[in-house]
Amino acid sequence: MLPGVGVFGTGSTARVLVPLLKAEGFEVHALWGRSEEEACCLARELGIPFHTSRSDDVLLHQDVDLVCIYIPPSMTRQIAVKALGIGKNVVCEKAATAVDSFKMVTAARYYPQLLSIMGNTLRFLPAFVAMRQLLAEGYVGDIQVCDVRVYGPSLLDQSYGWTCEELMGGGGLHTVGSSIIDLLSYLTGARAHRVHGLLRTFVQQNGLIRGIRRVTSDDFCFFQMLMAGTGSNSGGVCCTVTLNFNMPGSFVHEVMVVGSTGRLVARGAELYGQHNGSKGEELLLGDSGWVGPEVKEMPLPHLQGLSSMVKALRQSFQAHEERRSWARGPVAMAPTFEDGLYVQTVVEAVKRSSCSGEWECVEIMSQEPDPNHNLCEHNTLI
Repeated sequence: MLPGVGVFGTGSTARVLVPLLKAEGFEVHALWGRSEEEACCLARELGIPFHTSRSDDVLLHQDVDLVCIYIPPSMTRQIAVKALGIGKNVVCEKAATAVDSFKMVTAARYYPQLLSIMGNTLRFLPAFVAMRQLLAEGYVGDIQVCDVRVYGPSLLDQSYGWTCEELMGGGGLHTVGSSIIDLLSYLTGARAHRVHGLLRTFVQQNGLIRGIRRVTSDDFCFFQMLMAGTGSNSGGVCCTVTLNFNMPGSFVHEVMVVGSTGRLVARGAELYGQHNGSKGEELLLGDSGWVGPEVKEMPLPHLQGLSSMVKALRQSFQAHEERRSWARGPVAMAPTFEDGLYVQTVVEAVKRSSCSGEWECVEIMSQEPDPNHNLCEHNTLI
């Protein structure tokens, strides 16, 4: 039996997610928006019977057992932690800070019987599922280098909001880079231990955002990661990632993994491979095509990955008769809240590196910082 779903968010992801959920047999019972007007408009458009701007109205809805959270990062932790606390399964986007991520991890550990996964849809894209399998089978030999390029148009909203604010989780590094950091860990089985990065905001104002308001979120980011080696590859993996969101025209999404005996490269939703000594690369997995609606705000890899993730969720819940029970197998590839904490820690290390100009270590939080730490230090000095 599939659980009833409550969706938080009225952006492009929610617009795509709801029809995908319905197509797989889920019933979407409730929608939350930042304003009654936003929620009402989208609920009417998507045929959702209940809408609200009060989060508790969705969380306490008697027919909602699965909560999908696609809202500004600064609000994610509050909703996710509360949802788990009242017994709801959770799929959510990234939080705004490592401290928020740690609180989400704590809640997920406290309620291990509930589903709690991060919504990085790239892990579910068939091209990356196949790439991971081929890497495990030794297609490229020992993994040496990962090189990622993501180029596209501006990520800013039409009006001033969280996408413009670095502190609220806006910018290319946080919005897109976090999914790449997670993907590289998923593909290689390794985690970053040192990073070096550079962030820039080339467009600080535009026709809609001007006057005293300025954009602080990055629209260009370049960073390197040294990832801990696994198996015989004791030297580790060197990763370079370039994100540029000042690019008109077609969207570029390329992930290349180079090893001792060959390379694999995912371009968009297609996977190519080439062994050392061969004359050219071969197409290993073609684009199966997208039959759903075109969504210009969501690139094809994320769109197809979202569709695959919803299918996996259906398989996970279908395996049980209880609405809130789920099977781990179909969603085993999904990132956990622990993965989300790791990714957020790397993001913050890259930001520190951009300020310091130095390589920064990635140290994952093991306990929540004392909010009164500075006050205690001050009292000691007195």
